[in-house]
Amino acid sequence: MNASDLKRYDRQIILPEIGIEGQRKLNNASILVVGAGGLGSPLLLYLAGAGIGHIAIVDHDIVDESNLQRQILYNMTDIGKNKANVAVDKLRLFNPDIQYTAYPLKLSPDNAAELIGQYSLIIDGSDNFPTRYLVNDTCVALNKPLVFGSIFQFEGQVSVFNYEGGPDYRSIYPEPPLPDQLTNCGESGVIGTLPGIIGSLMANEAIKVICHFGEVLSGQLLIFNALNNNTQLFRFSTPPKKPLSNSAKNGHKTKYTSINIEDLGVWKVNNIQYQLIDVREAYEYEEYNIGGWNISLYDLNDHLNDLLPQQRLVLCCSAGTRSKIAVQLLRDKFEGLLFTLIIPSKSIQSV
Repeated sequence: MNASDLKRYDRQIILPEIGIEGQRKLNNASILVVGAGGLGSPLLLYLAGAGIGHIAIVDHDIVDESNLQRQILYNMTDIGKNKANVAVDKLRLFNPDIQYTAYPLKLSPDNAAELIGQYSLIIDGSDNFPTRYLVNDTCVALNKPLVFGSIFQFEGQVSVFNYEGGPDYRSIYPEPPLPDQLTNCGESGVIGTLPGIIGSLMANEAIKVICHFGEVLSGQLLIFNALNNNTQLFRFSTPPKKPLSNSAKNGHKTKYTSINIEDLGVWKVNNIQYQLIDVREAYEYEEYNIGGWNISLYDLNDHLNDLLPQQRLVLCCSAGTRSKIAVQLLRDKFEGLLFTLIIPSKSIQSV
């Protein structure tokens, strides 16, 4: 650290919980922030202020005038521009000594593993349930800690998932709401100060996770109500884990084979029986599928007795992440009979 760093970060370095060593951890950390909107705006400013070494932002949205009520990174001259790109430009002016990466694209099952896999900590400031579940499931698959926040009208939530073996998002919200239950800020409204409060709390949790001090909100859901200043802290636990098989205890990796749609066609011609299980969510399956049985990843344990143990089992999803998690869940019952398949493009007909 040079003299400029010592001066810039002096107020947090003198904290015994951080010190020089903690500042080095912050400087060496890499964070991917999903969403540069209401929550992303304040948390990005505080992450840059803290000296996070590498901050990456993924957001495909553009700045709209209705955003300016709460998304404090932007102003009138930014309307119509991509949020990730504008955010990086603003943060460089604020702290030019750290690395920034903008991903002006939509996080999807096709790119989630590649993007999330590059960073040591993930922060989810998205505003929709499909993205939240995608981020969570990818972090679980790649063993990445996840700082989470959400806002609705006057209420905000903060937690830390998948931290040092702790529970994940599905521990408290196992399944997404039905389509007719979905709402967003555009439909229900949100007080402009709320994302500032919740975003700041998210940044605070990120700093604690990186520097390893204080009590991290792992296994805890903090809920803040801006109407009455009421704060509640709910505790939740990790779901019971399935015992390891003998092969796993002995250090052997679970065996599976990656196949493609053509392999299924060959099996069908040769009358080879197999079970095709699509482990995506129901809304994804309804949008497009290649047939088979739709059992969401986190419902698999409830359907173990419905699967034939002596028949090949093909687990498919959009990017391969969830099917590989499913392999671990099913390794005891289907050792040697497990296959994974990435769902091909919509132009491929069902098998």
